[in-house]
Amino acid sequence: MIQNRMMITIMSFVVLLFAACSESSSDPDPKNPPVELSLAEQNILRAMELTDNAVSAHFTGAGMAMARYYNPFTGVRSDETGSVWMYTAAIEAVNAVLHGLQAHKELGNAALYDENFDKYAELLEQLYDNADYYLGTFELVSYTQTKEWSVYGVNRGNAKGTAKVAGIENVYDDQMWLVRELLESYKITGEAAYLEKAEYLTAYVLDGWDSTRNPDGTERGGITWGPGYVTKHACSNGPMVSPLVWLHEIYEGENEEITYRYIDAEDKQTRKTMQVNKSEYYADYAKKVYDWQKDRLLRSDGVYDDMRGGCSPGNPQTETIDGTEYRRGITCQDRVGPAISYNSGTMLSGAADLYRMTEDEAYLQDAKELSDDSFHYFATPDQTHDGYHSYDISGFNNWFNGVLMRGYVDVHPAYGAASEYIGTFQQNLDYGYDNFLHEGFLPTNLLVGWSLTANNNRTEGMFNFAFAAEYAVLSRYELTK
Repeated sequence: MIQNRMMITIMSFVVLLFAACSESSSDPDPKNPPVELSLAEQNILRAMELTDNAVSAHFTGAGMAMARYYNPFTGVRSDETGSVWMYTAAIEAVNAVLHGLQAHKELGNAALYDENFDKYAELLEQLYDNADYYLGTFELVSYTQTKEWSVYGVNRGNAKGTAKVAGIENVYDDQMWLVRELLESYKITGEAAYLEKAEYLTAYVLDGWDSTRNPDGTERGGITWGPGYVTKHACSNGPMVSPLVWLHEIYEGENEEITYRYIDAEDKQTRKTMQVNKSEYYADYAKKVYDWQKDRLLRSDGVYDDMRGGCSPGNPQTETIDGTEYRRGITCQDRVGPAISYNSGTMLSGAADLYRMTEDEAYLQDAKELSDDSFHYFATPDQTHDGYHSYDISGFNNWFNGVLMRGYVDVHPAYGAASEYIGTFQQNLDYGYDNFLHEGFLPTNLLVGWSLTANNNRTEGMFNFAFAAEYAVLSRYELTK
């Protein structure tokens, strides 16, 4: 009897030991992480999982043509190709993953970095290489010059460099999102080509700044939605503030110069140029763009409206001065809504970056007020589940909301109260992941889930990448907060 009991005890110990060894040696399952897995590591694992599945589902062929939609229930990808803005969302996700991996390495998890970094750096190169399907060339008459530019069109061309880009076929905000990602890529990889392309597109965007003069000699200011438009949008101004600060920081302390094109403030028509310090040039434009948007588009409830409308002239026009053709200046009378989350998000990030650059308390105060006001405006508590906050997900708002979240993360080092707002995004992502993850994809509505009708469950590619990017940003946030 005693011998049998001893044998049972020994066998039980062996079984427990085997189970423990098996658990410790297996790879972590991001859907069911072991208890000891930190939130930061769980977030980056989920970010990589979502990114990998989105890349596999949405991109086809050597040219990486991006299907706008994919349905994880039917396995059907759409024939419609994503715009360059949607394509850039994939670059955003990969950049966020790379930054997250770098943060893990710096804080002791070199194995995670070593296992994954090169893979995503190579994917980044492929994405930029095939972004050239959206690239095209055209000649533009601007406020201070006429120049040929190679920029990114809204729609994909049939071959690299052949996309339509004239007039309304390209918009300035698309270039801005690419500038942002190119600079993020430069910061994480050190590849000079990314910086070079970012500066080229920055020159194109700033060429769109309305440098014509008001009767009092001040600049009209603002950047139209694109060269084929007259309305001046929050989305074609605010996104440029942070990249301009980053460029200032890259060149700070160096003697590099850049050509500044402007219009004489006295006669209000003579076009002039001068060589200025590059770092100071970028800093000055960051402040100018920020000030223009705050002055023209900030609402009484503390968030930002969509654009300035009621413009004169009502369509792009040119004028001839001293025998040379230039774009005519534009005056817009109306502040037009609605308030959209990303237009406040870009200004949050811009205020945070300008505060870091200048240490001017006015920017910090702006960041604090906008953090509180935007959360009050865009986040609705207990709408779907008690203890959770809902954000509008109609239209493109799932991606827009990710920009707002990044704004809170950027503000957090100087304003700890933003942690509450950041936490709502972590909650929603985790709820969607833990309850609705299907074939490696999250539903458009993280708090409600999928439709019972399989054919109704197609997902936007840019949303799939946005969720991945959010998880990666939150991973880095958890490590550095």
